[in-house]
Amino acid sequence: MKNIVILISGGGSNMAAIVKTAKTQHWETTLDAKVAAVISNRADAAGLPWAKEQGINTEHIDHKSYVSREAFDQALIQRIDAYNPSLVVLAGFMRILSADFVNHYAGKIVNIHPSLLPAFTGLHTHQRAIDAGCKFAGATVHQVTAELDVGPILAQAVVPVLETDTELTLAARVLTQEHVMYPIAIAKLLASS
Repeated sequence: MKNIVILISGGGSNMAAIVKTAKTQHWETTLDAKVAAVISNRADAAGLPWAKEQGINTEHIDHKSYVSREAFDQALIQRIDAYNPSLVVLAGFMRILSADFVNHYAGKIVNIHPSLLPAFTGLHTHQRAIDAGCKFAGATVHQVTAELDVGPILAQAVVPVLETDTELTLAARVLTQEHVMYPIAIAKLLASS
């Protein structure tokens, strides 16, 4: 069985979309895969209770309890490795990971970013797209590398930027596409491995 470990920091809406798709698409039989665990760096991450209600192992590892990013990443690696993951999925995990962490999971770690990469890496992507006068925005699923938001692109979804858009309205429209695209990209990646 291919195990997936999902990392979150907040509400976990992308995590929930992945879990729901895995159940409705019967990933356990069609892909021989399951979401084995959801891990958060925040104890108050709203996605943790939801994942637990779905029967998924949940854990909290507080990054503030460690003296360095590298120490936190090593503790996180130990917890993730306990589930023997075929894939580590970042779903709103708001921590920059060290090169050692990324190299440990090279080829087995993916992220979703709320822009059409390579445009608008980092934060505040929706407002930056509006400010730049973009006619289109979107989201990108990509493999994670040591350099932030530049790994190989696996999938993208595009939405129009409307004249009336605010950062919040554009973010909401992009998020609906993320919920569709991310589970599909993960399933394709698992099917090819």
